[in-house]
Amino acid sequence: MSIAVTEDQLELGAAVSGFVARHAPIAGTRASAAALAAGEKPAHWAALTAQGLHAVHLPEEHGGQGGGLAELAVVLEEAGRGLLPGPFGPTVLASAVVSRAPASDVRAGLLDALAAGATAALVHPDAGITATASDDGWVLTGRSAPVLGLPGADVVIVGATVADAAVTGVVLTDEGAARVDPQAEPRTVWVRLDPAGTDVLVEEGVDLTRGVGRLDLTGVTAGPELGALDADAVRYLVTALSAAEAAGVLAWAVAATVDYARVREQFGRAIGSFQAVKHKAARLFVAAELAAAAAWDAVRSLDQDLDQQRLAAGGAAVVALGRASDAVLEAVTLFGGIGFTWEHDVHLYWRRAMSLASVTGPTGGWLAELGEAALTSRRRTSVALDDEEPELRQRVGAAIDAAAALPEDVVDRPGHRTGPRRTHLADAGLIAPHWPAPYGLGATPIQQLVIAEEFARRGVTPPSIVIGDWAMPTILAHGTPEQVERFAGPTLRGELVWCQLFSEPGAGSDLAGLATRAVKVDGGWRLNGQKVWTSAAHVADWGICLARTDPDAPKHTGISYFLVDLRTPGVEVRPLRQATGNAEFNEVFLTDVDVPDDCLVGAPGEGWRLTMTTLGNERTSISATLGSTDEEPLRTIVDKSAAHRPDAIRALAHVNAYGAAVSALTVRETLRRLAGQQPGPGASVAKVASAQLHRDAADLTFGLIGPEAAVRGGAVDVAGRALNVPAQLIGGGTVEIQLNVIAERVLRLPRG
Repeated sequence: MSIAVTEDQLELGAAVSGFVARHAPIAGTRASAAALAAGEKPAHWAALTAQGLHAVHLPEEHGGQGGGLAELAVVLEEAGRGLLPGPFGPTVLASAVVSRAPASDVRAGLLDALAAGATAALVHPDAGITATASDDGWVLTGRSAPVLGLPGADVVIVGATVADAAVTGVVLTDEGAARVDPQAEPRTVWVRLDPAGTDVLVEEGVDLTRGVGRLDLTGVTAGPELGALDADAVRYLVTALSAAEAAGVLAWAVAATVDYARVREQFGRAIGSFQAVKHKAARLFVAAELAAAAAWDAVRSLDQDLDQQRLAAGGAAVVALGRASDAVLEAVTLFGGIGFTWEHDVHLYWRRAMSLASVTGPTGGWLAELGEAALTSRRRTSVALDDEEPELRQRVGAAIDAAAALPEDVVDRPGHRTGPRRTHLADAGLIAPHWPAPYGLGATPIQQLVIAEEFARRGVTPPSIVIGDWAMPTILAHGTPEQVERFAGPTLRGELVWCQLFSEPGAGSDLAGLATRAVKVDGGWRLNGQKVWTSAAHVADWGICLARTDPDAPKHTGISYFLVDLRTPGVEVRPLRQATGNAEFNEVFLTDVDVPDDCLVGAPGEGWRLTMTTLGNERTSISATLGSTDEEPLRTIVDKSAAHRPDAIRALAHVNAYGAAVSALTVRETLRRLAGQQPGPGASVAKVASAQLHRDAADLTFGLIGPEAAVRGGAVDVAGRALNVPAQLIGGGTVEIQLNVIAERVLRLPRG
């Protein structure tokens, strides 16, 4: 998928993609590499500016297209996907910064020039240029770090640190006298520099498609100051937009390797049919999707407060920019030996990824900054819907408030609460609002978001029906009216608790390989078999059960879907103690268990089709909740162990960045649904990413704690969390199964 969410953004992305394919084919880029490195404008520059692609984000009064940074991110993503050469990327980053400056004649003149087609480069204050005040303006001195797009730039925007202590950090004492505050942040000035008359040292760039150089200044007088721009805000903006371009690079890597894997044959088969290749391609796709989600989130944060920008930009720096080079390296290896040749295009994209990651700052610095920010702030991932559905919002709020005024619910079994509050919310249709009336509200996606906002606004967590979230949608979709009436209400009120009798000892992830048999008898069916890894069976009332009713039918067509009362004679539940010492899973033995006809869902033999409904709800539910508590042990370590604090901060940043990316992926998927688009692969991607996040978080935490990890309990039960990781790696379908789903159903690689 792309960063684009709305139909207009999708059309814009398609237009940019078409332009790059027509005007900037990679063969032409290769031929003009030397000229590009020297800063010459590429042949397509006039056509690009005539079409206004460089000015989609600039105000119309200055000759721009009047769009926003979200539209620019879409353009940059496509520029990365097509490896658009030349000064486009550096120019639009500089113009985006100028567009955020306060209104002034300097800003207006720059915007006019940039919209008219001037090329530009941006020098950040961290690059090493200092400024000293003089009667004629600011005098710049220093040799800068490498700057993309500097060779040949018509305009250079320089952020310089003021060198004069008399100008920097001056405060007034109570008596009115001036003094220098040694704790004050150095002042940054932003000025326009005419490259003529300055020394630009052209360097050999890693990225062969555009120039890179250094400013070498000794007492060069710059033009008037652009205006007050927060240096951190500029850095976050540049990082967010660079991450969008990196997302495009990763999108190309996915498409190119998948196309290759479909046609390249070894041992008489397309290499894409081999599971090892499938899993590498699927993991590359997951990395690309997370990069796009993190970049999208960082761009949308640019209109939020600085703390939110810091969190989102830090996440994009880690997940998109920091991961891009290694991810494209995976593409190189998927191409095999040919991918390591000069003639193959993949190394050009690899170089672009390296260049983008380097100029936005070292990943280690971002990890330190993001970790500190994550200690005191949380990324807001909600969608602003304050003006949507006012009548529904008022009605929902009133129902939640009325429930809160009732006596508290009670825990009637581990993990389950029942009582007047829950019953009130169930009767109001608010526990599963997407269900049809009278059990839910038949809520649309946007209405579901509004309802979730009203719960969150009051700090109320709606009751969960746990496995019922997977069982009941199947009954609602395929069951009889009597079955729906019998089970829906009690499930919502918490009076019925469900478990899922699917997995078997000999079948594992191959659900269709089940051996449990159901034989027709008078008035119903008789079940015999064994189920395993059944969560909550020891506290459940009912189970959804798959059993083979036609042993002679093909594997997937002889299965039926039953509702089993766990109090029926012949049902034996044996808890399985896990490595953690807990026993949430169970073995369930079915010995001559009689199930009446009215507990068969659908017709005999339709069980596999019904199972797809259940699994779809299961995997979506699990992926939406994974990763929510992974940061807490690291926060505790930061608070309680000064010796481990720096490493814990970096670990927290890693977990925070990837957790935020998964959340952004979910929000972006929701917005696409609200825009009327079809569901994407977000659930499978989130499952894989969340499982890896759990594993990383456990490993990082375990590696920090030292000897304390050898004991259970304490402030951070590190071992307990580590021992629980398999539940996340296996539950709801193993990571390997999800990788196969992505490879075969999303990427369309051939089955093995």
